Amino acid sequence: MTIAIGSRLPEATLLTMGENGAEAVTLSDRLKGRKVVIFGLPGAYTGTCSTAHVPSFMRTAGKFADKGVDEILCVSVNDPFVMKAWGEATGATATGITMLGDADASFTKAIGLTFDVPHLGFFARSKRYSLLAEDGVVTQFNPETGPGCEISAGEHLLSQL
Repeated sequence: MTIAIGSRLPEATLLTMGENGAEAVTLSDRLKGRKVVIFGLPGAYTGTCSTAHVPSFMRTAGKFADKGVDEILCVSVNDPFVMKAWGEATGATATGITMLGDADASFTKAIGLTFDVPHLGFFARSKRYSLLAEDGVVTQFNPETGPGCEISAGEHLLSQL
């Protein structure tokens, strides 16, 4: 079942690179009592993800903070090493976006947003989306319905706040 507005996000452990290597991030701890933007995308270093989706949240990060958003999380079915390198390469990390790997796709599967494109080597990848969670409950949800990045872009989510 795909999440929807009013859904509580499931328990999940995502991965980030910390000072001492890979670290687990318990999503419920990150969301408790906070207003958090989460956007998901198919893969690090892929075309639209790198040239449109991540930059849309880099451009809007300050405006989200002005609206009371505590953190912006970028989630992809990748390992934390790749997410760290991609965050640094795009400038997303310097902008304050937290890059998290859903290495086994367990979070993406739990929210019902996986897809496969075998000829590209994409298995259990994340569909493109953005959402706002308040204390772990989805209050805005923007699943991308076509190619590109419009509905799930930072500017669109920001316009909903």
